[in-house]
Amino acid sequence: MLQSNLEKGIVGDDSDLLNRKNKYGSNTYPQKPGRSFWRFLWEAWQDLTLIILMIAAVASLVLGIKTEGIKEGWYDGGSIAFAVILVIVVTAISDYRQSLQFQNLNKEKRNIQVEVVRGGRRIEVSIYDIVVGDVIPLNIGDQVPADGILISGHSLAIDESSMTGESKIVQKHGKEPFLMSGCKVADGNGTMLVTSVGVNTEWGLLMASISEDNGEETPLQVRLNGVATLIGIVGLTVAFAVLVVLLARYFTGHSKNPDGSRQFIAGQTKVGRAVDGAIKIVTIAVTIVVVAVPEGLPLAVTLTLAYSMRKMMADKALVRRLSACETMGSATTICSDKTGTLTVNQMTIVEAYAGGKKIDPPEKKSEFSPTLHSLLVEGIALNSNGSVYVPESGGEVEVTGSPTEKAILNWGIKLGMNFEALRTESTILHVFPFSSDKKRGGVACQQDNQVHVHWKGAAEIVLASCTQYMDEHDQFVQLDEDKMKYFKRAIEDMASRSLRCVAIAYRPVDPENVPDSEEQLSKWALPEEDLVLLAIVGLKDPCRPGVKDAVRLCQNAGVKVRMVTGDNVQTARAIALECGILGSDSDATEPNLIEGKVFRALSDAQREEVAEKISVMGRSSPNDKLLLVQALRKRGHVVAVTGDGTNDAPALHEADIGLAMGIQGTEVAKESSDIIILDDNFASVVKVVRWGRSVYANIQKFIQFQLTVNVAALIINVVAAISSGGVPLNAVQLLWVNLIMDTLGALALATEPPTNHLMDRPPVGRREPLITNIMWRNLLIQAFYQVTVLLVLNFRGRSLLHLNHSKFEAIKVQNTLIFNAFVLCQIFNEFNARKPDEKNIFKGVTKNYLFIGIIAITVILQVIIIEFLGKFTSTVRLNWKYWIISIIIGLISWPLAFLGKFIPVPETPFHVLIIRMFRKRQSGQP
Repeated sequence: MLQSNLEKGIVGDDSDLLNRKNKYGSNTYPQKPGRSFWRFLWEAWQDLTLIILMIAAVASLVLGIKTEGIKEGWYDGGSIAFAVILVIVVTAISDYRQSLQFQNLNKEKRNIQVEVVRGGRRIEVSIYDIVVGDVIPLNIGDQVPADGILISGHSLAIDESSMTGESKIVQKHGKEPFLMSGCKVADGNGTMLVTSVGVNTEWGLLMASISEDNGEETPLQVRLNGVATLIGIVGLTVAFAVLVVLLARYFTGHSKNPDGSRQFIAGQTKVGRAVDGAIKIVTIAVTIVVVAVPEGLPLAVTLTLAYSMRKMMADKALVRRLSACETMGSATTICSDKTGTLTVNQMTIVEAYAGGKKIDPPEKKSEFSPTLHSLLVEGIALNSNGSVYVPESGGEVEVTGSPTEKAILNWGIKLGMNFEALRTESTILHVFPFSSDKKRGGVACQQDNQVHVHWKGAAEIVLASCTQYMDEHDQFVQLDEDKMKYFKRAIEDMASRSLRCVAIAYRPVDPENVPDSEEQLSKWALPEEDLVLLAIVGLKDPCRPGVKDAVRLCQNAGVKVRMVTGDNVQTARAIALECGILGSDSDATEPNLIEGKVFRALSDAQREEVAEKISVMGRSSPNDKLLLVQALRKRGHVVAVTGDGTNDAPALHEADIGLAMGIQGTEVAKESSDIIILDDNFASVVKVVRWGRSVYANIQKFIQFQLTVNVAALIINVVAAISSGGVPLNAVQLLWVNLIMDTLGALALATEPPTNHLMDRPPVGRREPLITNIMWRNLLIQAFYQVTVLLVLNFRGRSLLHLNHSKFEAIKVQNTLIFNAFVLCQIFNEFNARKPDEKNIFKGVTKNYLFIGIIAITVILQVIIIEFLGKFTSTVRLNWKYWIISIIIGLISWPLAFLGKFIPVPETPFHVLIIRMFRKRQSGQP
């Protein structure tokens, strides 16, 4: 009824696929829609300080219209209301855009590539493109992509815990053939027929009823929320003190108008005017809170994480957990796989030993005796989970499978192997899937009443199980000591030249010793002793181009790269020397170079000691990798681990950052990881380190910038308010500054791309303070300069600038100049914040178009505000003279920042120095 061939699958052309999707549905399920823009708008205006400002704006609007008429009286209240609405809208747009980015990344996370059989050939398709009737091969670590029925399987065990909640592994066979979408293959292999997809599956029904929660907060966001709350409390305290002082001044008659008259006279001032005056004072206090509370800090983290995640996708890294972005910047060591990560994972057989001698070239068919050739191609064809597709119309043969499988199958084809014929003529009785622990895999097959068990795996391990070999005359010859030494030397020689060595062996089995029933067969332990050696082959897998530079970049950055591989120690040594993990032959000694079994035999204390020194671990099992990660973490390291196999899952989970391979990685490994490396390339791992450091560095840049503005604005308004009863920066002006700081500033500084300079410094410590001493130095220099210049302008501006206007006009010009100079100081200071610890603050600025664009937009908007929107911002037009003064005041921040870089700063964190000074003072020490 499904019109599917159990061996060749469906036809798979466009009309067939469309027909199946229309009839049975597609393998997708309806996603609950994300939060709408209106929801973000609703959340943005619920900020308490903004609500108070809105109430103040409405009250100011009503009183203004009442006292001055609708034509003039709406400016103050309307301006505040407009500024608040602008802040709300910009914040909502920014949050909404980041939400869309996170949704797209989450969709990408679920887009798994699956191998299917269509038209007799194996192809990779997206999990979303699977249709009912598809035949799908399943291997260890795969996710079952849809509901279906088992066609055939060998030792197939499924982890159904994601569906049933029970951690028990379920064996699948003829009597228990049903497979559920979303479950993982724990052991064995098999093929399945898809019977239902999408919402018609158990998994689809479950996923349609829940929505993914994207509200994950990273440790950095939590820390910044704490910082923002602390600064907010300080701002609130200061604002309350200012409110009390200003209200006291106002109602005691000490506050004066520009013409010198008192603003409030008891018994004479009308109630409406008194309330209006009080509202303006409340507005000043609330505005101080708006400026003091750095709500842009958490926004900056969201921005930089969203930006980094999007850019990391382009750099072939898919982030599954947000916190991994920032943790990667603190990584002190990377435990990397060899095959496919440090090497290109495109293997070819370049050397072969068979019949007791070296075959040169390895595909020279005439060098193989008939029986040896027959057994060898039988073993290659049957003991493989790869496949060979020969197009009926002719053309190139397609070989699929793991890189090792593909290399061996290609060698078999060159030797004249007919893959389909051998598979058809033989009956596979039982399969022992390749295991990372045992380093070998086997198959029992029957042909013409003969049963053969074929083994294939790590050369020295398979060789140790062999007692005979087949010579060039098809005779079984005992493996004596000399011949064993000959083969071991061949393996060592190939390994020293960075070849991966694989041995192929077999043994005949009496059919009477083979179990009869399917149940007994599934539990049958394949004979693995007294094997007959057929061949030993050497596979070449060259180093990836650029890996040596990537390793050197890591080492310069204080990140130690360690190779952990299941390959022979000598092969690992050769590759490690080639890619720079080992500096020279003199480094290639214990404990720098160690074997897995030696490491696991050590005590816990010894392992911790040795782990520090290990650069290469060969013949390691997944458990050895886990032990190494645990030992390194106990020593205080922040450990990143790469892995691709199902058995790597514990190490990936245990590490601070788990990096799964996107091409060779199993779904189990990907589920346990924090980041998926889409191209399996070590150079991409190094890019992730750079991005991790960039996230942290960008947050620090923004903190330095925002706190400079906070401190300067707070001190200027507080000093002016307490001393004169008025403030040079009013509510609307400060809201505009707040917009520059929070949204535009975050966008400019949180999206700085990473530079190689980030890789010239050591990793960021877990407990390193967010605000470093270098940041404190830069922040205090700039804040001191801004406060000094602007307070001088506030108290002596009219005489210094020779303002001969009326007192009211002179104050307006002076306050406009202060506002303009303050904004331009922040614009120029954004350049300083780009490079907190470098003397050249302009390095790379021309390449960052977003930064340049935001600076340009800010300058244009500032000109529009001063020149055209004076009525709304309580400013006046400035002539060219005052614009030049404003620009010069802002420009001076650049040489100040440059000279400040020469002031040495202690390494001890600032807050620790303060505590030490306080303690010394308490104890009477000098």
